[in-house]
Amino acid sequence: MLKITPYLGIIILIVSIGGLWFPKLGYFLLIVFATLLAIAPFRGRWFCGNLCPRGSFNDFWLGKITFKKNIPKFFRSLWLRIPVFIAMMGFMFFRLITVEKLVDKIGMVFVIMCIVTTLIAILFGISIAPRTWCSFCPMGTVQNWLGKGKYTIKFDKSKCIDCGICNKVCPMQLTVNQITHNPDCIKCGRCISACPKKALKF
Repeated sequence: MLKITPYLGIIILIVSIGGLWFPKLGYFLLIVFATLLAIAPFRGRWFCGNLCPRGSFNDFWLGKITFKKNIPKFFRSLWLRIPVFIAMMGFMFFRLITVEKLVDKIGMVFVIMCIVTTLIAILFGISIAPRTWCSFCPMGTVQNWLGKGKYTIKFDKSKCIDCGICNKVCPMQLTVNQITHNPDCIKCGRCISACPKKALKF
């Protein structure tokens, strides 16, 4: 996790709320899309755990008021991820095709997408766990496909004392010593920092 990660959540509020009056703020999402697509082939979901504004918002804002339940396994399945991906991308392209080709109108399409996904993230983030949305996020799904097997965590079993600290700090609720090839790992590195025996590394 980067030092700036905890503060990036403010961007979600700026785009979601400010974008209603200044639609051009919606274009910030294009920067986000371009950045994660550029990083994913080399580091998988590293963007999710370090630079994603919504991920930061989920962890450090919703994390203070969540019920902290287990994320349902169904939320991680392709049976949910693919329909959500198709629905979100379909909505975006349909609106971009049908909307008047004005800068503000196009920007508002992205603002609406940000508002809708933020409301979903808040709903699940409070009622279940902060990173519930991230389990089936369309952009997370794309990064899974592009960066499968990249920048994985290496686990030294000989050093592990089974203290369970790594599992407790994982925002995605993964069993850390089994995630070598788990696409849901967001490469935040919190387990590595928390491990008292330095049994984990990238």
